[in-house]
Amino acid sequence: MDPCPYVRIAVGDLALNLPNKSHLSFYSKFKLRGFPSQLSDLPRAGAVDARIHACFTLNKSELEKLVDKSTKFSCLKIKIYRRSGDEGSGCGLVMKSGKLLGCVELQLDVKSIVESSGCNRACPIRSGWVPIRGGPDVKLHLNVRAEPDPRFIFQFDGEPECSPQVFQINGNLVKQPVFTCKFTFRNCSERNSRSRCSISTSERGARAWCLGSNSEEGEIREERKGWSITIHDLSGSPVAAASMVTPFVPSPGADSVGRSNPGSWLILRPGYSAWKPWGRLEVWRESANVCYRFELIPDGSVDAITLASSNVSAKTGGKFVVDMTTGPTPTPMASPSSSFDFSSGCGSSSTSGSGSWAHLLYRGFVMSATVGGVKPVVEVGVQHVTCTEDAAAYVALAAAMDLSMDACRLFSQKLKKELRQPDLC
Repeated sequence: MDPCPYVRIAVGDLALNLPNKSHLSFYSKFKLRGFPSQLSDLPRAGAVDARIHACFTLNKSELEKLVDKSTKFSCLKIKIYRRSGDEGSGCGLVMKSGKLLGCVELQLDVKSIVESSGCNRACPIRSGWVPIRGGPDVKLHLNVRAEPDPRFIFQFDGEPECSPQVFQINGNLVKQPVFTCKFTFRNCSERNSRSRCSISTSERGARAWCLGSNSEEGEIREERKGWSITIHDLSGSPVAAASMVTPFVPSPGADSVGRSNPGSWLILRPGYSAWKPWGRLEVWRESANVCYRFELIPDGSVDAITLASSNVSAKTGGKFVVDMTTGPTPTPMASPSSSFDFSSGCGSSSTSGSGSWAHLLYRGFVMSATVGGVKPVVEVGVQHVTCTEDAAAYVALAAAMDLSMDACRLFSQKLKKELRQPDLC
């Protein structure tokens, strides 16, 4: 499998040198034209925060466009803001009310970045203390680098519930089939005999139950349970699967799946004689957003490790992302083969045992998938794929998240026929 070339521009090792102002709190806003702004807290008293604070990822075509455009398109701007006293510590609360302290502008040598990427090596952009424009006697410490971040790209040839083929898009944008999908309803034949049950069972540590009644609401509830999708290689052998183990049912008095009782999936990989759990995906709805949490299930461990927790628009969809490059805790964020050295630790103080192992293994960009569209596209970091089963597991995870977008639709809305149980069509 040939990966597609990507480059990430990372900003790390931030520190603010502001004499006699150590009691104040600051944050930074990063902007590269054509990309959403990113925010990060700044450490106080000039202490270097050895982690990646912002990261912009560009594919080959985006880099080539930057080469052809004027220099203003390849300028990285870092604006420093003073946080007001009543805004707390979360940088997400200061988008409009922070007071601008100053700005740093870095011109990117895009041609050098492209050349370095072609040779599979990092390109240093700026490192050390730089003056902040607009702030007298104020300096910012930073480390900005560009580094190759190749990825495998997969695209479903249709919606997962239609059991489509999955193609790989190689570095030359050529599509070739690599997997097939099979969407099914699990235990469909037992549904009628269990329609009035309200029992709880165990499926490899995950909850699963069935609900039902004679009301229309009960029938709609049954439509959103027992979904399963299996990924096969081209020889027909199953190489990964996603199984809905907790049904998507409305919260009491509500018309949607709530956070207190999310729907969940197990992502399964082949074991010696049976499927074994690899990860768990929990999904629920909050207002106009579909929220998710993905947890890794280490072999032989009862404790799951959260790798991703975010949300996408329930109406327009978006990207499901597992990316350890930046985060709320200063974990080491470079990939195993990376030349970045923003942190020497192996995780936050609350991470130990299997958690430390997971954060050491899953670094940098892990995967992303478009959800809520017609043909989901999956990107997987090359360092996280060593065999066909690795890639298939991420494809199964992407399919589960895309199906969850439908499962989180309001229960007053009817599902598409492919997702309704056969005798409810």
